[in-house]
Amino acid sequence: MQLQPDFDLTGRNTLGLRSRARFGVVIERPEDLAAAAEAARAKGLPLRILGGGSNTLASEQVEAVVGVMRIEGRQIVTLPDSGRAVTAGAGEDWDEIVAWTIAQGHGGLENLSLIPGTMGAAPVQNIGAYGLQLSDLLYSVTAWDGASGAFHTFGPEDCRFGYRKSRFKEAGNRHVITEVTLRLPQPWAPVLIYAGLDTLDASATPEEVRQRVIALRQSKLPDWQVLGNAGSFFHNPVVPPDHAARVPDAPQWPQADGTVKLSAGWLIERCGYKGATRGPAGVYEGHALILVNHGGATAADIDALSSEIRTAVEDCFGVSLVQEPIRL
Repeated sequence: MQLQPDFDLTGRNTLGLRSRARFGVVIERPEDLAAAAEAARAKGLPLRILGGGSNTLASEQVEAVVGVMRIEGRQIVTLPDSGRAVTAGAGEDWDEIVAWTIAQGHGGLENLSLIPGTMGAAPVQNIGAYGLQLSDLLYSVTAWDGASGAFHTFGPEDCRFGYRKSRFKEAGNRHVITEVTLRLPQPWAPVLIYAGLDTLDASATPEEVRQRVIALRQSKLPDWQVLGNAGSFFHNPVVPPDHAARVPDAPQWPQADGTVKLSAGWLIERCGYKGATRGPAGVYEGHALILVNHGGATAADIDALSSEIRTAVEDCFGVSLVQEPIRL
């Protein structure tokens, strides 16, 4: 493990923002974390961990030692209750794990196909799409505790999952996930409740569901390798029912606790921002929830546009939007 000074992060975040860190290091083994933390302390800098950079707003200059997560390894395992699961290192590419698991003859992850990022980042954000969340499948997470230097294993209840949140996100940089185990449903049955999947037959295979999900995502979302983006930039806001009643035309999803989730993309579009540009930063013309980098943007450019959108939505609808990407 070797620190690299003036570490370029421009190609390590899917928004493609110009960014450099004081130092960078590649984390290939769990034990590298303690060594990286000690090296950061010696430099008087914090240690920050970066996965695939798909949910990251990278500052132009990051005053930290940035550890790029590259812990690998994947296997199908038998659980103590005779169930089956996939276990993978935190540095494994998420979508590659989805495809590989299906190729091993196991369904369960297909609704989460084509989500960019790493295995280790998936529980932090509690990724979800097309009727499924990671928390629906989580069996265990192994993480390094930066405060104590010890490794801990967390079960589903320990992770405190919510909509796009978890204990790992709430704790900031304290925990670094090194391995994730996801239970694979047995018997498997396709989850087809989401619009676009509901036209598939109940006999559809995991691979058929995966291909439909990929087609749906590609029809709505830009390819970050072509047009820099971090996917959905804002959470869908959750409001009291009386507030939701004041925007009856907005797509709404009643929640179990009586609150109502609104479509952030709809709110932003109604404020006139779909396809808007502000210098090199913009709002994707195909989906108002996605902020994009048209070339050469920095975090400051994205920040300015994000702030403008949040103010407009607050003024128009009285709704506060919360940014989804994590600041680096």
